[in-house]
Amino acid sequence: MATSASALILPRLPISPPMPARASPATTMTRRRTRPLRAACAYALQEGQSRRSHRLPCGLDLEVIAQHPPAPAPTPGRSERPPLVFVHGSFHAAWCWAERWLPFFSRAGFPCFALSLRAQGESSIPSEAVAGTLETHTGDIADFIRKEVPSPPILIGHSFGGLIVQQYISCLQDSEPLHPKLSGAILVCSVPPSGNSGLVWRYLLTKPIAAVKVTLSLAAKAYAKSLPLCKETFFSSQMDDELVLRYQDLMKESSKLPLFDLRKLNASLPVPSATNGTLEVHVMGARNDFIVDAEGLSETARFYNVQPVCVEGVAHDMMLDCSWEKGAETILSWLDELATRPV
Repeated sequence: MATSASALILPRLPISPPMPARASPATTMTRRRTRPLRAACAYALQEGQSRRSHRLPCGLDLEVIAQHPPAPAPTPGRSERPPLVFVHGSFHAAWCWAERWLPFFSRAGFPCFALSLRAQGESSIPSEAVAGTLETHTGDIADFIRKEVPSPPILIGHSFGGLIVQQYISCLQDSEPLHPKLSGAILVCSVPPSGNSGLVWRYLLTKPIAAVKVTLSLAAKAYAKSLPLCKETFFSSQMDDELVLRYQDLMKESSKLPLFDLRKLNASLPVPSATNGTLEVHVMGARNDFIVDAEGLSETARFYNVQPVCVEGVAHDMMLDCSWEKGAETILSWLDELATRPV
């Protein structure tokens, strides 16, 4: 916990000042906590990508990795592509999108922005015990879109990031929306509107061994110590172990605080219903997802009255998996079809 400057008791100065004493670890920590700490996540950007910080009204900074399309060649009959804003889930950060999907979609003509939520990646670390709530995370995303995205974007969320996107959508239902409007939303292997408690109970009743593995991997963070468990939780069995190890290291560095207090989060769910149905929402899952099961995917699709798409041959982290192109191409097809619909 941060200690205010007024609470420090200064020692009485002697008449003959001694040589400067080395600061104690406690004093160093006190000084350091007078300003927001920033997480560290050593991800090397690829060609064409840039990293910057978005300053929130509260004084914290969010890491933003951006990649814009190459110099555009005029394409007759094709309108300008909307920006894409990507929101990660637990134990991840902006890097998980920068690895594969930002290059893919920027080449397709979309300006891309991947955010690291509070206390994730290289974003600032708040003083609280957890990174935030659904409301604070959606408010941060809204602030970024309002100030830095030139036109209504497509908001894309993965896993718990998908639940954050659902909360954002619910804030657009009123006649005077709380947040900037969107051009669409994509939920990738998303936690369903009711949260993860239903997923947990289904695993306990039908797949008890899998339930133990998921609990160890995520709740106990055993994914960070076991390469086989990390692979089974997030990736396909065909994934190269060296690549899994690289991503495992990035995951360990990514999250300095939990995204949520899960008890408080589950008590606040489900997210408010999307009543007007005017926003186009694409719901997609992975056939080999070890975390979000088929019923969880169906629940999310029913909530938005759409048909879910289940991508074959990929696991939960489909944007990093060895067949990452399958999910990217599925999304691109939906975006191309969305562009033909009347506004």
